[in-house]
Amino acid sequence: MDITLYHAPSTAALAVHWLLLELEWPHQVRSLDLEKREHKTPEYLKLNPAGLVPTLVIDGQAICEAAAIVMHLGDLAAARELAPPPGTPERGQYLRWMFFMANTLQPAYRAWFYPAEPAGPENVEASRRAARARIEWAWEEVARHLSAGGPYVLGARLSVADFLLTMLMRWSRNMPKPVDHWPVLHAYAQRMKARPSFKEVYAREGLTDWT
Repeated sequence: MDITLYHAPSTAALAVHWLLLELEWPHQVRSLDLEKREHKTPEYLKLNPAGLVPTLVIDGQAICEAAAIVMHLGDLAAARELAPPPGTPERGQYLRWMFFMANTLQPAYRAWFYPAEPAGPENVEASRRAARARIEWAWEEVARHLSAGGPYVLGARLSVADFLLTMLMRWSRNMPKPVDHWPVLHAYAQRMKARPSFKEVYAREGLTDWT
């Protein structure tokens, strides 16, 4: 396969980059400078009309949305058993948590980091309060789930969901209550950060925080 990842450091592209390294699949990384708005150029918008990162191009086909990309990679790498087969009970739980991350956590983070978007600049503080409450509630749900059936999202088996979840954990690092405040989430994050592929993606992206 010919694989190219359009990427910017510290964004949702981290989960895709990390998973590609975990799979040890050859790929190219094209970094976009968000401050220079390289993600809004006509050429990039042809690949990703939303003008967001990441975008993964596999054999000429562009795939957008981080959760969709990592799920697709998990299915392509069926032999690695990082995604339960369709039609199994495990697949149902996998989909539940993947959509929880995409539909609950990511939008709440968006509201925290860009609080003027949901309700205008005059309501920034209220927007951030609501976003923080939603994020902390979500992490409480994840902590409860891991306490009952860990060590990974799907129990004993590592899955694609763990890569996306850890990326979202990192986003909390500078919030008033980062995930390390929950002992079970801290232990989970340490487990994932110990993987060689995590250390490799950090080195390649030049990241030094939340180690």
